[in-house]
Amino acid sequence: MSTDTKRKVLIIEDEKPISDIIKFNLTKEGYEVETAYDGQEGLDKALSCGPQLVLLDIMLPMMSGFEVCKKIRETSEVPIIMLTAKEEEADKVLGLELGADDYITKPFGMRELLARIKANLRRSELMTDKDDAPADVQVFGRLEIDMNRYEVRKDGKPLDLTLREFELLRYLATRDDKVFSREQLLEDVWGYEYYGDIRTVDVTIRRLREKLEDDPGDPGYIITKRGIGYFFKKQ
Repeated sequence: MSTDTKRKVLIIEDEKPISDIIKFNLTKEGYEVETAYDGQEGLDKALSCGPQLVLLDIMLPMMSGFEVCKKIRETSEVPIIMLTAKEEEADKVLGLELGADDYITKPFGMRELLARIKANLRRSELMTDKDDAPADVQVFGRLEIDMNRYEVRKDGKPLDLTLREFELLRYLATRDDKVFSREQLLEDVWGYEYYGDIRTVDVTIRRLREKLEDDPGDPGYIITKRGIGYFFKKQ
């Protein structure tokens, strides 16, 4: 039996043929699948049926995928993969800024979609198991990072980071001021090919700075090395 048997995926997609194909393939892989065909129904199910991951189309009747994502993020950290029918950068950036963990552009291969689902579920499960992990707290000035429990505190107060934001922060903070290009961060932190869409890194860095820094416009922790990439400045 697949280890994915009890993992529930919610598909919020108004094009039934696409939803049916995804559902068929996920069911074959051992996932439990719920479906919704408009934004309001999708939001209701996301908050009531307890999915481990949400596949969320952007263009939906009743309520847009962006609005659904924003509403889900008010109460839940469930991984969200946005489905978009166009290659417009603005859609991807807005989805990430609203708290989506990932996105995939239609038309997409089922193999790629399954790989992204599995990668996001693995990260989410690590987050869920954090209470059983031994503490490994590293201190950088006013910042405390518990590397095993996925917790960050500034001046003793917990910061509300998404899983992806935490992984990026942990990666940079444990690399001794080394500068990383956006492409390298995509490969090492996201874990699979993003086809050169480096804005994914920029958006996540910006969200991190808004949560970590006293003045995000003049950061003291995550520093830009112009023309190269980013590094973490130890305090």
